Amino acid sequence: MGGKGGVAIAADQNSATPAAAGGPRRHLSLLDAMCVVVGIVIGVGIFRSPSLVAAKSGTPTLMMVAWVLGGVLCFCGALTYTELASAYPRVGGEFVYLDRAFGGAVSFLFVWARMTVIQTGAIAATAYVFGDYMARLARVGDTGPLVWALAATAVLTITNLAGLKTGKWTQNVLTAVKVAGVVAIAVLGLAFAPSAPAEAAPQADGGGPSLAGFGMAMIFVLFTFGGWNEAAYVAGELKKPKRNTLWLLVGSIALLTVVYVAVNLAYLRVLGFEGMGKSSAVAADAVAAVFGAGGGAAVSVLVAISALGAINGCIFTGARAICGLGEDHPVFAPLGRWSGRFGTPATAILVQSAIAGVLILLPALGGGLSERLGSGFEEAVTYTAPAFWAFFLLTGVALFVLRVKEPQVERPFRVPLYPVPVIVFCGMCAWMLYRSLDYRALGAVVGVIVLLVGVPVYLVSRRMARRHEPDGA
Repeated sequence: MGGKGGVAIAADQNSATPAAAGGPRRHLSLLDAMCVVVGIVIGVGIFRSPSLVAAKSGTPTLMMVAWVLGGVLCFCGALTYTELASAYPRVGGEFVYLDRAFGGAVSFLFVWARMTVIQTGAIAATAYVFGDYMARLARVGDTGPLVWALAATAVLTITNLAGLKTGKWTQNVLTAVKVAGVVAIAVLGLAFAPSAPAEAAPQADGGGPSLAGFGMAMIFVLFTFGGWNEAAYVAGELKKPKRNTLWLLVGSIALLTVVYVAVNLAYLRVLGFEGMGKSSAVAADAVAAVFGAGGGAAVSVLVAISALGAINGCIFTGARAICGLGEDHPVFAPLGRWSGRFGTPATAILVQSAIAGVLILLPALGGGLSERLGSGFEEAVTYTAPAFWAFFLLTGVALFVLRVKEPQVERPFRVPLYPVPVIVFCGMCAWMLYRSLDYRALGAVVGVIVLLVGVPVYLVSRRMARRHEPDGA
């Protein structure tokens, strides 16, 4: 991988917009950027989360409200992130904003959380989606989802250790297939499928609608919308950013909201509300109800392929972030070492996958533990939620802090109707943080404890760094 600086400084002869010195090249059209953002956001969550949203929300109406509300809240967050990205166009995303606003301790804890909770939790959650759908294709007993989840993580870890890289065209094809599959499910379910029999009374987790249940439903909705913050980074390479940035945000999130609402309406039409809540593979069950076992198997293959691509991406990008931690903090020096033979950050990959493997195994360690944590996908999402929302909240607050602390910094994009969207975003994060802590006590506590362990680790790392300063001066 070449250095980024030289590319950024050089003018792009194929683009109408030359690169600014030290900044990214403006080479993406609005359509290019929308495809990138939508391709990132539509992952495996839409194939698994809808059943959990149905189970937690209590009624079909509240379920659909949750999906629409998710789009509105993500739009407010995207505006916040875009202003930050335009003002601080450096690699690192939230790390940069948190470091400038709150200092090294907070930014270190963010990277620590990505290594031990957020990124590893995403790998575990996606691996369990893969396991749930593969178990429908090749049954290996009651522990099938667990076996498949561990196998996928192990194989892709070995693949990344060996330096095998998926080409750009392969990623584009997989994204196109994934998006086309989701749209096809929505169209087939709404246009051609017979409606599910009417239900006497919708059943939900806990027996009916509640504020706590709706809050938990929103956690899974917003997990499925996860990745919208990548729009902030894409905006840095967008042609005519002053005109196109808002269109990128409005267009991408509006499209995602329409797709998600449509596919959930299709699931609801085919399976019914209670059937959605009980399904562990809602997309496959919906298609199988219309086209039989063959259709369900085809969807299971589609989801499994999509999940593998997502797991591989998480392992690849997460390991590089962990490697950076090893380069900057002496206590983590082994994580910064690259394999001379394969040219990969081998130690970082192994550590990351080991943590993800533990998260995958947790629900299988006993019936009581599984009951407290939730199982599979649910356990992984609830484990990551407190840290995820805590740093999202801090990122929103960072915008207020940096406007006061660094008013001289140029902000090519400013949040319209400021401060209302930022307040809405921060309010959402605070509420989701509270609900994620309130709903699953054990899983949330485990995640918070792992995060807090980073505090003494940071203190040790800072002391070691100070000892190395005279030698490096």
